[in-house]
Order: sequence, then structure tokens, then C-alpha cells
Amino acid sequence: MKKFHFILFILCLNFSLVFAQGSATIRGFVYEKSSGEPIPFTSVYLKGTTIGASTDLNGFFTLSKIQPGNYTLLVTSLEYDTIRESISLKAGDLINKKFFAVKGGIKLDEVEVSTQATDKIENTQVSVQKIDPIVINKLPSIGEPDLAQYLQVLPGVTFTGDQGGQLYIRGGLPVQNKVLLDGLTIYNPFHSIGLFSVFDNDIMKNADVYSAGFGAEYGGRTSSVMDITTRDGNKKSLAGKIAASTFGAKATLEGPLKKLTDDGNTSMSFLFSGKHSYLPQSSKLLYTYANKDGLPFNYTDLYGKVSLNSTSGSKLSLFGFSFNDKVNYSELATFKWKSLGGGSNFILVPPNSSLLIEGVIAYSQYRIDFINPLLETDSKFSSINGFNAGFNFIKFIGRQEVKFGFEGVITSALYEISNPYFSKIRLERSTSDVAAFAKYKYIGKNKRLIFEPSFRLQYYATLGVMSPEPRAALKWNITNKIRFKGAGGLYSQTLMAANSDRDVVNLFYGFINAPEKSEISQSYLDYKGNSQAVNSSVQKAWHSVAGFEFDFLKHFELNVEVYQKFFNQVINVNRDKVFSDTPANESKPEETRKDFIIEQGRSRGFDVVLKYDRKRFYFWAVYSYGVNDRWVGNNTLNTVYNYPPNFDRRHNVNLVSSYTFGKKKNWEVNVRWNLGTGFPFTKTQGYLPSFNPGGSINYNFNTANGLVNYIPAELNKGRLPDFHRLDIGVKYRYNWTERNTLEINAGATNVYNRENIFYVNRITFDRINQLPVLPNVNISLTF
Repeated sequence: MKKFHFILFILCLNFSLVFAQGSATIRGFVYEKSSGEPIPFTSVYLKGTTIGASTDLNGFFTLSKIQPGNYTLLVTSLEYDTIRESISLKAGDLINKKFFAVKGGIKLDEVEVSTQATDKIENTQVSVQKIDPIVINKLPSIGEPDLAQYLQVLPGVTFTGDQGGQLYIRGGLPVQNKVLLDGLTIYNPFHSIGLFSVFDNDIMKNADVYSAGFGAEYGGRTSSVMDITTRDGNKKSLAGKIAASTFGAKATLEGPLKKLTDDGNTSMSFLFSGKHSYLPQSSKLLYTYANKDGLPFNYTDLYGKVSLNSTSGSKLSLFGFSFNDKVNYSELATFKWKSLGGGSNFILVPPNSSLLIEGVIAYSQYRIDFINPLLETDSKFSSINGFNAGFNFIKFIGRQEVKFGFEGVITSALYEISNPYFSKIRLERSTSDVAAFAKYKYIGKNKRLIFEPSFRLQYYATLGVMSPEPRAALKWNITNKIRFKGAGGLYSQTLMAANSDRDVVNLFYGFINAPEKSEISQSYLDYKGNSQAVNSSVQKAWHSVAGFEFDFLKHFELNVEVYQKFFNQVINVNRDKVFSDTPANESKPEETRKDFIIEQGRSRGFDVVLKYDRKRFYFWAVYSYGVNDRWVGNNTLNTVYNYPPNFDRRHNVNLVSSYTFGKKKNWEVNVRWNLGTGFPFTKTQGYLPSFNPGGSINYNFNTANGLVNYIPAELNKGRLPDFHRLDIGVKYRYNWTERNTLEINAGATNVYNRENIFYVNRITFDRINQLPVLPNVNISLTF
């Protein structure tokens, strides 16, 4: 079998060596003239032919297998003036081009190609949302616009709350979601106040969110991927932004270190961003009704980047970050985490080859601490650091595209916790993983069929486990307005979460790295009640997605997808461990002495998205239906227990609207309404005292004062009330000059002050709600 996989991989690589004899190739980049930033998703094509392509995130395009002759090359985008150039080609020519587009959107009469329409037809676009700062700004924002607020309205995404909220994407846990920033792994992308992420919207170029069925270029996670790319920084002039709101302040600064000239010379630019929350201080003045002691959320985010761009279009970037977060519930818990890292990515355009080479080398680390002020022994911490390096090679063969690459990851994790039975669990482990992948994109005649088979060979070297992972996506264009699509594949990971869904406030987001097979139950009962042997600690999942797209009445877009994810092996911390796993306790049931247990999971549902976008009015409606199941077996009792996980929201509705008005289009109103059915929770069945002798033989149970502990009822059999919230924002822009803009943004979250539940203290019975109505004002100056 391994020999077969090797041969298949070599065959995929051989595709990249295919090229057309006697034909010509045009390749190059499209940049914005005013800043030198690459322009992604721009159409570049030869007039009167079917030869064309869209630029990628780096502004790069390739037109290959062109017969010799004279052509008119057109570069067109919705936001930029169309570029037209006459080109004469001979057999064997490899022409390099750089185009600098001017904002304005002036189209030539003969240009009838819509960039967005072409993208829909030529790309499978299964379970992926492409996000840029423009669309994020259409939401009513709390403070500055933020990616975290926009992710909450995406199809299939479940958000668990304003305070300590996490995102669950189509049934996947946060640890099953891979987050990349310029190719570097980010272990925790969201702050304790769920309204804000660590990413600055103003420096973001693009974010691709894959909710299921993603290709073989991504690995190491079993549910979803968030791939975020930042800009390079202005290559022509100094620019920036300062902003302050009732929640926090931020500043960005960018500019040339070596200025870009009109002839496309070698240039160097920098980009810096800083964000800080002073909510604990400002809330004592403005939001005392929410919490008399102030809202306890504090964070600081810093990011910097330097980019070197060569005349040929090759690029080298160096970047680094520091993200910090702290939340202090004085009588309940204190959480604090810190993440920092840095790295380099590059694009190499070989002078005499039509191959494009991309690469990244990066390092990041993360640590989170939890302290219980009422119980000294109830504390835990988790830390993780990782080094990742990857190289991708892209070859364009006419309309077809071949992509292959290699990746290596070294990860070290440390985790320590005391469970409710005062049994300590401490794990420290390093792992090394290597992977290779190949992906082929086929565009059929008349663009009716798009097929993208891919294959990933993931080798978990520390565990000695090889994971072959076939994947595929396709699109069938019935017409240009009606398109069917589907995707599926096998996915794997070893990283697991260290948090517990029984925590009152689940803000602890830690990691455990690939537990040894001996630390896990040696067998488990699957969802059918059949006993299954545990072969390794590698967790695997199957995805399947199907759907259709329908464009109607010129400005309406309908997108429907049905999905299922089956998580064949989910490893969780054993919260019922009582005994140490020593030879003396071998007679005890595995469920009471192993650090980890095996569960199975399934998530299935469908998403419906309706979009209307015309001139000044934008409307986005999303309905998601999902059913999430978990099965955990007890070998001793030979029973399987089925329960809904704590993020199982059956119905979720998001309505978003934006309207621009005024003679200069300088006024804008944004509205968002969200409705979600209640999450499951575990009811309280009773109470009992708990004692901790701490290993002392002199401990007197008769005179000791025990702490009150609760007896849980059946796991997650209760349901919280429904969640709903209305957010409104109003923006005004005043353009002092072409480059200087003052923006005032006023609005409120939870406008009608809905009392959405956060948690109930099981001992005191105090109910704590999510954030109440919070009016806010944000003022920013762009220069």
C-alpha cells in the first residue's frame, strides 16, 4: 500500500513537468498604482479568446499554451480602470509583465467579463467564504470592525457568547480549526471578550474560511481552516490610521523603506499595527450597569512586517507578533494567555520557468493559565510552541493547474491540571510531522466541469503513523447562473484540546499533543456498540459536502450546501479518572485510570445563504441547521452513551444589511440580527461535601471543613433559552483630502437589551448574563 501511495505521488509530481512545445506564456503581477499593493482576483485575458485567468492573493497571473500571434491583453476589475495592451508572441516566448491599476472602475466598452462571475464558474468554491476588509465593514461594529464579528454571521458557524465565546465551525471544535496568519500557525485567534480577534482589519488583505471539504494543501486539522493574509505595506508613501473607541484604541503605520517607482524597481516596505483594550477602565465610567466593578477584559495585540519586492515580482517578507489577553472574574476565576512568534514567507518567480514557488518558515508559542481564587488546588496551565516550514510549487498548463508541496511541523506541548477527584494530570510531549501533497485542477471544455482531485500523505513521525488522505472537489456549471458542486475527503490530526465542557466559565483554551497509545483506553465502543481496538492516537474525520449556486434577478445569489462530518476517533481528557495508571491498579476499569478516553462524533446539517448586492444596498441572510452528536462508550458496562456537545445549536439565523446614502456616499447604516436556539447544558442533581487530605495520614475527616461540590445530572440533557441580539451602527466619513479621511462610527450592540444567559453559579445560584446593551463610539483618522 505504501508503495502504491509513493507511485501515485510521483505521478502527480510528473504533471508539473508537462509544458506545451511551440506555444507562448504570459505571466506577471497586477498592483495598485497608488500604494504598490498586489490586487487579487483581477481578470487578465486575451480579447477574442477563451484564454484568461484571475490573479491570486499576490496579484500573480499566468496565461499559458498561447499560439503565436498578435493579441490584445485586458486587465479588468470592478474597482480599477481597465488596462489594455497589445502583445505580439512568438513560439517559446515567456513574457513577464507588471501592471499598475488606477482606482476608478472605468471599463472599456468591449469589456463584458465580470471578475466575480468568472470566479464563480472557474473555481469549485465548495464550503469556502472569501473575506476582505470591505465586506467586514458592512457589519455594525463594536469599536473598530473586526474579523471575529464577521465570522459569527458565516454559514455553519456557531458562536457561544460575547464573554469567552469560541467559534465552532460545522461541528468542529476550536482545536480542530487550523488558523494561519501569513502561513504561521495561530493557536488562539480570539480574545476572552468574543467581540474581538487578534487580527487587525486594516492590515488584512484576505481571509479564506474553509468550513468543510478543503483541499490537500491544508493538513493537521480535522474540521476547518482559516487562512489569513496581511498586506505588504504602502510602497510609495507613508500612511496610517489612528482610532479610539469606548472599548479600546489602535494605530497602524506603513510606508516605503525603499520607494517603488513607476518602472517597477526593487522596493521595500514596512507595516505595523497595535491594538489595546482599556475596557476595564472605561467600563467603570460608561458601563457600570453591566458590572459595577467594570468589564474585566483586557488585551494588547502587536504585529509588524517588512517586505522586499524584486523587479521580477519575487518577494520576501519578515513578520512577527505578540498577542496578550487577560480576564479576571474576581470571585470565580482568572485567565490569562500570551502568544508570540515570527517568521518569513516568500514568493519566487524563476526567470526562465513558468513555475511559481511559495514558501514559509515560522515559529509561534502560546501559554494560558487558569487560577481559581477559591480553591488553590484547582489550577491548570497549558503551553505549546511550534515550528512549521512549507514549500509549494504551482504550474499552469493552459487552463489546468498543478500544485504540489511539502510541509514539516515540530510541536511541543505541556499541560497540567488537577481534576475534580484531586488527581493530577501532567503531560509534556514533542512531536514531528512531515507531509507531501499534490493537487490538480481540471477545467473542462466550455468550462462546464471543474474537477480538483488532491492527495495528501501525512506522516506522524513521532508516532510512526502514516495517514494517506484522498480529497476531491468538483463543480458542474449547468448554466452560467446554475451551478452544482461537491467536495469530500479524509482528514487527520494529533493535537487535542485541554479544556473541559463542564467548566462553569469555559475560557481555558489549552492543548495536548499526541498522547501515547498507553495513556488511552486500549479499546472503545463505537456509536453502534461494537468494540474497536485503538491503533494510534491519530484522530481522523471524513467530510462530504454537496450543494448548488443560483444567481437570479440579476443581483440575487442563492447558495445551499448540505454537509456531514464523521469524527471517527475523538480523544478527550478523562474527567472520571480516579486512580493512577500503575501496575497496582491494573485491575481497575480503564475508565477510572486512563488519562484519556475515546469518543466518536458526527455533525450534519445544511446552510442556506441569500445575498443581494446592488449599488448602495447590501443584504445578507443566513440560515443554518445542524445536529451534533457525541458517543462515549463504557467497556465495563458495555454501554454507549449519546449526548449533544455543548455547542449543539440546532437553528441559527443571521440577517445583515448595509445602506450607503448622501450625495457623496459618506453616510452608512449597518444592521445585524442574530437568533440561535439554546445550547445544551448539564443540570444539577444534588450537592455533597468534598475533601482533599493532600496525602496526609493525619487528616481528620470528622473535623475538617469540606467544600461544597455538586452532583451533575445526565450530561447535557438540559437546554438553555434561545439567544437573540440586534446590533446597529451608523458611519459618517469626511474626506479632508484624497488621502485624509475622518470617520465617526456610532452604534450599539444588543440594542433591545436581551438578557442572554452566560452561566449560573451552581453554588450561589447567581445568574450571569451575556453583555447588555452597550452603546459605543469610534473615531478614526486615516492619513
